[in-house]
Amino acid sequence: MSTNATPTARTKVLLVDDHDLIRKGLRHAFERDRQFEVVGEAATAAEAIRQAGALQPDVVIMDLRLPDGSGLEATRALRKSSSTMGIVVLTMYAGDDQLFGALEAGASAFVPKTAPADEVVAAARHAASAPSAFTAADLAEAMKRRLAPTGPQLSPREGQVLRLLADGMSVAGIAKQLFVSESTAKTHISKLYEKLGAANRAQALMTALRLGLLEAPDAPKF
Repeated sequence: MSTNATPTARTKVLLVDDHDLIRKGLRHAFERDRQFEVVGEAATAAEAIRQAGALQPDVVIMDLRLPDGSGLEATRALRKSSSTMGIVVLTMYAGDDQLFGALEAGASAFVPKTAPADEVVAAARHAASAPSAFTAADLAEAMKRRLAPTGPQLSPREGQVLRLLADGMSVAGIAKQLFVSESTAKTHISKLYEKLGAANRAQALMTALRLGLLEAPDAPKF
């Protein structure tokens, strides 16, 4: 009775980077792991798309910047042609814009080139098993930064002062309305101007309208 086990198929990887040294380093990292087999290399976006079509890799490691175009465009093209191919975007420019660009292009993972090679291999393992589930080490923090409110954040009292300025009230009128001294009212106005980067009432109101901190006055009805 034969006891030979059927060999497990390896995960086929295509490496895309215009630097030969980086491709060699990645090849070495993947060849150390018995799960993977590097089936091809490409130095341009066009060559990446051509080889991906010919070799049908399970995972593509895609550099973000290539001599003939964007790795994101190549990623978008590969994702359009296959929903099951894993795509790991590898980049030296690992900012939030690049991370979300990779997510929107259909990548499976996003890894900075400063990360250890083992992280690239781990990302490829994830991409092979869950190509449509995006992962990145900084994803949670990037989401917080994207969802965080932008622009100046006014305190409730500064919001009151802004609305009173919009109503045309004088410093004395604002002080009376808020039951504070004129000196305190001037301090609130000064802090409000500082947050809005304004030098006077008109600039403050224009900036507030632009940022959505005030609603535009209703148009006159005839």
